[in-house]
Amino acid sequence: MNDRAHRSSRPSTRRESKELTRQALVRAALKLLSRNSFDSISLREVTREGGISPTAFYRHFDDMEELGLVLVEESFSSLREMLRVARADPSMFSDAIRRSIEVLLVHVRANEGHMRFIARERHGGVRRLRRAIRRELELFGDELAVDLGAFPLVGDWTVDDRRMFASLVVETMVAMAAELIEASPADERAITARTERQMRLIFTGVPGWRSRPRT
Repeated sequence: MNDRAHRSSRPSTRRESKELTRQALVRAALKLLSRNSFDSISLREVTREGGISPTAFYRHFDDMEELGLVLVEESFSSLREMLRVARADPSMFSDAIRRSIEVLLVHVRANEGHMRFIARERHGGVRRLRRAIRRELELFGDELAVDLGAFPLVGDWTVDDRRMFASLVVETMVAMAAELIEASPADERAITARTERQMRLIFTGVPGWRSRPRT
């Protein structure tokens, strides 16, 4: 390799090394969060778990709260992408309730660390994380409200009413995800079946709702 090629490869190597270190910190935090709340773990515990010096932490995050915000972003970005793919599947609309529950179940099982973190910190002691999670859930509700416009009856509702309806659906799904994290396979079936019934009950009220603009 000549000098020019060597010089051009070094920045890429440094970037890769930096990203590996960053991901090691994220994984270390998630491991600690499997048994602790975010406000009970320290920077030194995270760096010790990740095998990284405390001073190196600050090359990636300003403080622990910024690490927490990255965890929030990662948790929701993967779920949002999974739901986006699911919505593109034509079979999704043949039974949207059941398919949505199946999609969420797969995501929870594949990302238990992230989902446990969200379920716990949604009402946890760190205000910035609570606000970030609330905002992400609101964005989910907004996206769902748009999707609901494709369904009969709901499509004629006001935007505010679709958002209100979407928030009920989101809350129900979040409650299911929180239960699934600690559930056994037998409990899993009961939880998903109950959630499906709850969702169908929510949708049963659609024909009777008279959507009116705010006065």
